[in-house]
Amino acid sequence: QVQLVESGGGLVQAGGSLRLSCAASGRTLSRYAMGWFRQAPGKEREFVAAINSRGDNTYYLDSVKGRFTISRDNAKNTVYLQMSSLKPEDTAVYYCAADPRFSRSIWDYAYWGQGTQVTVSS
Repeated sequence: QVQLVESGGGLVQAGGSLRLSCAASGRTLSRYAMGWFRQAPGKEREFVAAINSRGDNTYYLDSVKGRFTISRDNAKNTVYLQMSSLKPEDTAVYYCAADPRFSRSIWDYAYWGQGTQVTVSS
């Protein structure tokens, strides 16, 4: 039983940066691995990044490596996705998710936020 709310999405020009936040309530996030996923119109939801409960290990989608950074502040019950060098191909609704397991699979995550829109213009 955990509630997740994403924020920080918006419109940005190609090459710009954006920072997404995911705030949790109900349970402390320190018990969960956290993931970011995204879904573009007409496409299936895909994995973007994940971080384990301790915050000392991460996974990234190959196409965002070196551009995106996932981090967490368990004291604030918040997870972040710092995005830089953004490309139009990054345009999607971004979702925050939580699960006790550290995974890159959408099927392993039990709790999801409502999503926040990220639009990158050319």
